[in-house]
Amino acid sequence: MTTPMKIAITGVSGRMGRMLVETIDASDVATVSAALERPGHDWIGRDLGLALGGAERGVLVGDSIDPALADSEAVIDFTSPAATISFAQAAARVGAVHVIGTTGMTEQEIAQLNAQAAGAVIVRAGNMSLGVNLLVQLTKRVAAALDDDFDIEIIESHHNQKVDAPSGTALMLGEAAAEGRGVSLAEVSDRGRDGLTGARQKGDIGFVSVRGGDIVGEHDVLFAAQGERITLRHVASDRSVFARGALKAALWARGRAPGAYDMLDVLGLNDG
Repeated sequence: MTTPMKIAITGVSGRMGRMLVETIDASDVATVSAALERPGHDWIGRDLGLALGGAERGVLVGDSIDPALADSEAVIDFTSPAATISFAQAAARVGAVHVIGTTGMTEQEIAQLNAQAAGAVIVRAGNMSLGVNLLVQLTKRVAAALDDDFDIEIIESHHNQKVDAPSGTALMLGEAAAEGRGVSLAEVSDRGRDGLTGARQKGDIGFVSVRGGDIVGEHDVLFAAQGERITLRHVASDRSVFARGALKAALWARGRAPGAYDMLDVLGLNDG
C-alpha cells in the first residue's frame, strides 16, 4: 500500500489554504506535513490545528520554505507571483513536486518558473478544476470550427477581493480560443473598452471582468455572429473543486520525471 503523500501548504490561513487542509484531511492518500505563512503573520509559530480552531496536530506554522520541504514530498501553492518563484527555487533544490495555482503571473515570471522544472516536477494551471479544463478543450475545438464571423468574448466573474484581472482561467480560455483559430492571443486580445472605442475589430478576443461579493468563479465563452450565439459556461460554487484538483495534481506528479506540466496533462486531456 502506498504511504500517504506528505504535502506542505503555503498561505495556509487564506481561503484556499484552509480548503486545502480540509481536503487533504478528508483524504486517505495525503497528509499536511508543513504549513506556511508570510513573515510577520500572527499564525507563525502556532500549532496549525489550534490556529484553525481545532485540536492540536503537531504541525507548527512557519515562514520559511526550506524547513517545510525537509519533510515534504510536495508543496501546493496558491499565493503571489514573487512568493511562488521563491518556492519553485526551493522545490527544485530538493526535487519536491510544486503544484501552482497562483495567478496573475507575467510571461517573464512564468519563464523563471519553467527554468526550475529541470530539477523538479512543476504542475501549474490557472484553474485546477476538471470542469474548467474540459471547458478549455471545448473552447479550442469550437474556435477551430467557427470562422472569425463569430466574435469571441470571455466573461469572468469573481469575488471582490481578487487582485488580478483577467483571471488566470479567462486567460487559459483566451489562449485556447486563439490556438483553435491559429493566431497569437497577444495580437488579438482586447482587454479594455471605455469611451468612444470604435467598432469591434474582427478577429479580436475580448475579455470582460466582473468583481463582486463572494463569487467563487464563473466563466463564459461567448461566440456571437449575426443571428446566432453560442455560450460555453462553467460555474464554480465551492472552492473545494480547486483543492481537489490540486491534490489530484500532486498525487499524479509523485515519482514523475522533472518538467513543466499542467492540468490537461494530469487529467489526460492534453491533445498536444
